[in-house]
Amino acid sequence: MRKKIELEYIFSSSVKVLFSRLSTPAGLSEWFADDVFQKGDQFDFIWNGAKHVATLLELKNNSLVRFCWNDAENEEEYFEFRIQVEPLTGDVSLYITDFADEDDVEDAVELWNKQMDILHRNLGA
Repeated sequence: MRKKIELEYIFSSSVKVLFSRLSTPAGLSEWFADDVFQKGDQFDFIWNGAKHVATLLELKNNSLVRFCWNDAENEEEYFEFRIQVEPLTGDVSLYITDFADEDDVEDAVELWNKQMDILHRNLGA
């Protein structure tokens, strides 16, 4: 059975700059995949020469990007980047939603943590 994973990361970056790293092929290839290509709503993510295709399901400017892997067994599973600004502090939070097999949840969280370290370094945030 697959489990929903929800993670939160704090950034000291502008929302616009962070959003560009989550929603564009150039931005995603800086931290998420080795290379990314887009054709319409289809995104090709390349890791170690292997291509994985995802469909862009939803895009809300400066706040939300949601993808679904084209080979996903369950159509209701997705991975999502959601940006939220805390009104009182101005902190920029990035919320990630993903799904993983129960046995792989710990590894998936560790992978996201590593990816967020790369994104933080690239943004200087």
